[in-house]
Amino acid sequence: MDGNISDICIIGAGMAGLACATELKEAGHSVCLIDKGRGPGGRMASRRADVAGQVVSFDHGAQYFTARDEGFRKQVDSWNALGVVAPWPEAGEDAWVGTPGMNGPIRAMAQHLPVEWSRRAETVTRNAAGWQIDSESATIRAATLLLAIPAEQAADLLQGAAPRLAATAGGVTSEPCWTAMAAFAKPLDLPDSIRSNDGPIAWAARNSAKPGRTGTECWVIHASPAHSREIIDRPKHEVASLLVDDFFEQTGAKPAAPVHLAAHRWLYAMPQTVEGEAARFDAEARIGLAGDYLHSPRVEGAWLSGKALAHKMLGAV
Repeated sequence: MDGNISDICIIGAGMAGLACATELKEAGHSVCLIDKGRGPGGRMASRRADVAGQVVSFDHGAQYFTARDEGFRKQVDSWNALGVVAPWPEAGEDAWVGTPGMNGPIRAMAQHLPVEWSRRAETVTRNAAGWQIDSESATIRAATLLLAIPAEQAADLLQGAAPRLAATAGGVTSEPCWTAMAAFAKPLDLPDSIRSNDGPIAWAARNSAKPGRTGTECWVIHASPAHSREIIDRPKHEVASLLVDDFFEQTGAKPAAPVHLAAHRWLYAMPQTVEGEAARFDAEARIGLAGDYLHSPRVEGAWLSGKALAHKMLGAV
């Protein structure tokens, strides 16, 4: 892709970026996508681990999603027919999870699109020929540039190249979330999911109880936004142990030592929502924004924003 000119380049291959790219490809456009992640997932990521010789997984980002919009419900029905999502009544009557991990639908979408993983956009610039996207190892040139990444990252990239869109994204503040991934030798005497509005742990779920999961007793533990901010810069190993201690203290369950323990920090877990349109597109400069922060901070919101950006771009062609 180095030096090649694409019709459209999309930075970000999460739900918003893939939804946008799918719509544009179906309309006959040539689309390339780049993403800094090592593979499909984004905030719908799943992480594998070897526990006592057995491979287990943790949905350490989004835990489930709902489908309320008619178009998104049809999309979820299609994913369900493919076997990449399944209902999870534990989280609510209209709750769904990806299978065999939360990134199931992301993988399904990405396999039909030209995505380059492990490529981080470092700078974007505009000249007479269009947009230039530079990464550490390559340069991409595109007539149109679309960004489907967290608002804070979009603001940084666009600060010099597209000030108005940078200001839109820059006005967003996202809540962080520290996540612990813990496996135990024996089942804990707890329900499959736990929510709290006033403790240090906002959510915990028995990941191994979700549809399509196998393996040992695996738990995903999310700290509350306030608690995450308090410990935002602490080392991962310290945070992991702290969250497990908080988890047992808050639930009152008999403490047990994890046989596997890890932590992940989501800096942009829950964004504020920008009022106005679900996507932004500057037809003159050929640049646009999509993301859940432009619609609603949910999986559905990201999908709807991505579709909206594609429609805006197609309407401006």
